[in-house]
Amino acid sequence: MGVDFLLTALIVVIAPGTGVLYTLSVSLGRGLSPGLAAVVGCSFGIVPHLAAALLGLAAILHASAVAFQLVKYAGVIFLLWMAWKTLKETGTAGDGPEAPRGLVRIAVRGALINVLNPKLSIFFLAFLPQFVDPAAGNATAQMALLGLVFTVMTAAVFALYAVFAAAARSQILGNAAAMRWLRRVFAAAFGGLALRLASETR
Repeated sequence: MGVDFLLTALIVVIAPGTGVLYTLSVSLGRGLSPGLAAVVGCSFGIVPHLAAALLGLAAILHASAVAFQLVKYAGVIFLLWMAWKTLKETGTAGDGPEAPRGLVRIAVRGALINVLNPKLSIFFLAFLPQFVDPAAGNATAQMALLGLVFTVMTAAVFALYAVFAAAARSQILGNAAAMRWLRRVFAAAFGGLALRLASETR
């Protein structure tokens, strides 16, 4: 595993996307513990795509227009639902300890955000083989290790996003107008990501 892979993976992970947006939204709106639950969900949501790439299912998704469209529009609908839920939230949830059921719900939503993005499977299918060393043998094992490192890196970077967002939350928590506009911004961002996903092609 070379430095080139680590640097490239870090750039990909840091870049704003649905997972980053969801983590920031939850951390700012609810606090650190819910934000970390979002991190766990988003990270686990990567695993099915990694498995698909390793098993060759990503190639099927890439080749099949019907399969790609089904997963894509399921993701679009989910992102639009997330936009609506964010817009409808009221108050300053997260002032007290979050119930375990609430944390699980947050993690599940984070996982679904990534699971319902078909581009992730195709990304792994195209990205990981570039860093496989033929001389090292067992390309599948190498890809699995690279995917694991990518997932751990994602969790670490997203956790930093959650920590900083939760810290910034204290500055805006008492401002109802700021919280209201923040929800609108995140709702608009989820809606924008849904439109972008809808326009994606294989």
